[in-house]
Amino acid sequence: MEDVFVYVQGKFMCLIIIFRSMKCYLCKTCLFVAIILTITSCARTPYDITNKKYRKQAKALTKTIRLTEPVTLTDSAAAVIPSDWVGTVNFGLRKPNYVIIHYTAQKTAQETLTAFTDPKREVSAHYVIGRDGKIYHMLNDYLRAWHAGVAKWGNNTDVNSSSIGIELDNTSEEPFAPAQINSLLALLTKLKKAYNIPTANFIGHSDIAPPRKQDPGVYFPWKTLAKKGFGLWYDDTLIPCPDDMDIIMALRIVGYDTSDLKSAIIAFKRHFIQTNIDPQFSGPEMDVLYNLYRKY
Repeated sequence: MEDVFVYVQGKFMCLIIIFRSMKCYLCKTCLFVAIILTITSCARTPYDITNKKYRKQAKALTKTIRLTEPVTLTDSAAAVIPSDWVGTVNFGLRKPNYVIIHYTAQKTAQETLTAFTDPKREVSAHYVIGRDGKIYHMLNDYLRAWHAGVAKWGNNTDVNSSSIGIELDNTSEEPFAPAQINSLLALLTKLKKAYNIPTANFIGHSDIAPPRKQDPGVYFPWKTLAKKGFGLWYDDTLIPCPDDMDIIMALRIVGYDTSDLKSAIIAFKRHFIQTNIDPQFSGPEMDVLYNLYRKY
């Protein structure tokens, strides 16, 4: 019995507490049960290491914002400009104003979690939602994730700094699972209420990066989301667009970067048309653009 005790004590330190609290000799069955229960209770999760690194990085950021050193400057004659630190009491965290929806283009949520916890990949999101509807919260909403990349929406050229990124576990070639969309709607409801995010500011990765990205793709149910108040959609009855409508101006009003016009048209159609994503507008598609342009 002592040999077993010494081995277990060395391999599972939390077992020491169990054995020290027991006054009687354990039979082999009791010992086995105790070991199994302790292994279960002391088991590490696959994310213990990255969670520890997260806390360390968050602590370092906290240390940074606690600095109260005044700015040190010199003028053109190299004379020191007087400065002092006077802390204002009127401040708060910057709140997100957009939600950007992505698909992972990977086979499993685990693949995405692995990528987002790999420092070499330098990519992240605030949330990942699995096909089964499970939500993985990966970053505090107030912190800046690296999910948008080089992107633009309207005049916003730093989308990462003003948005929450949500990744949906999807290969890009399949419809989104009902459980997944159900969880997404619940999450969007919470985010919209918490940060007062405007209805029009729920958009996709391809909307903000037309030449580079296609997600969340033509299978994504934007109309369903719009009915719940997340993103805009066109009316069932459309007013015909004027013959002289400026397509470039209309796309810009909606938010698209038209520096690559063909890509902007494709991104618009991927979001709002979905059945045809060639880089030209038909008559009915022009009516859709006109309807949405008037909403924005």
